[in-house]
Amino acid sequence: MMQVVPAFGRIGEENAFAVLARADALSAAGRDVINLGIGQPDMPTPAHIVEAGIKALRDGHHGYTPATGILPLREAVSRDIHRRHGVAVSPESVMIVPGGKVTMFMAILMFGEPGAEILYPDPGFPIYRSMIAFTGARPVPVPIREENGFAFSADETLALITPKTRLLIVNAPANPTGGVTPKAEIDTLVKGLAAHPDVAILSDEIYGTMTYDGEAHHSLLTYEEIRDRLIYLDGASKTYAMTGWRLGWSVWPTPLYEAARKLAVNAHSCVNAATQWAGIAALDESQDCVAEMVAAFDRRRRIVVAGLNDLPDISCIMPKGAFYAFPNVGGTGWRAKALASALLEEAGVAVIGGPDFGVHGEGYIRLSYANSAENILRALERMKAFLSERKPG
Repeated sequence: MMQVVPAFGRIGEENAFAVLARADALSAAGRDVINLGIGQPDMPTPAHIVEAGIKALRDGHHGYTPATGILPLREAVSRDIHRRHGVAVSPESVMIVPGGKVTMFMAILMFGEPGAEILYPDPGFPIYRSMIAFTGARPVPVPIREENGFAFSADETLALITPKTRLLIVNAPANPTGGVTPKAEIDTLVKGLAAHPDVAILSDEIYGTMTYDGEAHHSLLTYEEIRDRLIYLDGASKTYAMTGWRLGWSVWPTPLYEAARKLAVNAHSCVNAATQWAGIAALDESQDCVAEMVAAFDRRRRIVVAGLNDLPDISCIMPKGAFYAFPNVGGTGWRAKALASALLEEAGVAVIGGPDFGVHGEGYIRLSYANSAENILRALERMKAFLSERKPG
């Protein structure tokens, strides 16, 4: 009988894809399902980016590229970082990868092993904990609390660091909560990390272009004192509605870059060439498409939060970033995952139960407002009818 290594018994998954599969199955069976579960923009990739990808194919870009990505795209990433954050980054420290998860995978593999500890946000993106457990390291959740506006607490984070801590994962703007951490809190964290020079930092900034109400995104790249141990994660999936293109990028400190390159060679060889040329168009050409998408998300954000706060026994604070709402459903009497399941099966509304994002997610569900305002309003009507008529149990 075949046996895989025990590590595969510890690996988890991203339940949003399981919910998507179930929603698709119900739709195929004739049910009308509104999907507010998956974190995917409902807008198409902007036309000029699509055309750049098509042109690349017509121009013959069909072969392998360097494992680290083509130089023109790495240069475009450097220009984008300077434009957005005012930070000079060498193209030689940039790596092009097939989506944001690859950077997580690489960073966690570099620092995770039995006896090590890795800190990650909870509730947070589920792949963090999954990959930490896979390596045999101890996952240490950093509580992300509603009373803090779903921003992390620098003091609470620093207090969790021990001599075994190898890596700290930070995510802002955040999935699943939409939280944005204020600059003062980031300043405190960076100052405190001076006492822990051996702890590496992975800063997941995939939603960095998506903030609202005048809230600024403060990149950890702007803190020179931690640049020699900071891994920066970003990509095109959310910002440019390119989820299926699988295009991400990262910035690595010099001591780690060669290890990341070798992982790329062993894992995926390179990102497909046409996608990389499309990425140059995304970064270098007009950013009006990004502003338009964020404005649309902002309008939907206000609709979804107002509607959630009108539901029986549910409250929702206003998210400051990304495209998720994380309402508190504790007053309904439902366990969060049971409520999410019932809403899908009985009301035709796909959402994600908070515990799928960590132990501190109980009492919450996640809704993505990367869907049309019409569908959001229809979903809220269904949720209101369900909660008015259906009791837990």
